[in-house]
Amino acid sequence: MAKKTPYLHTEKLALYEKLVAMLSGIERKGVSMPYTSFNGHMFSFLDPEGHLSLRLAEKERLEMISAYKAGHSIQHGVVMKEYVMVPDELLHDPKKLKPYLDASLSYIKTLKPKT
Repeated sequence: MAKKTPYLHTEKLALYEKLVAMLSGIERKGVSMPYTSFNGHMFSFLDPEGHLSLRLAEKERLEMISAYKAGHSIQHGVVMKEYVMVPDELLHDPKKLKPYLDASLSYIKTLKPKT
């Protein structure tokens, strides 16, 4: 079995871990691609390039795109429909980012759990 490569962007990983620690009952998962999930649904992740993406309902997605000139998350050439790529300046401001992380988790909690 191949050994997983540790995540390379250590500064961003530290910021992400501090952010995730603010969520009660949620832990960071993943080694080479850190992420969070609830009931089988991923709602945040750090991609290999060091960009944070959040899965948001339409209202919050549009708000973040407008307020922070955020873009849709694109992974392996595919636009991830419900994910927004968080601008780096917002990742460095947990006070401003936390409400979006809360909204992401709240949105995921409305989805039917995966079996």
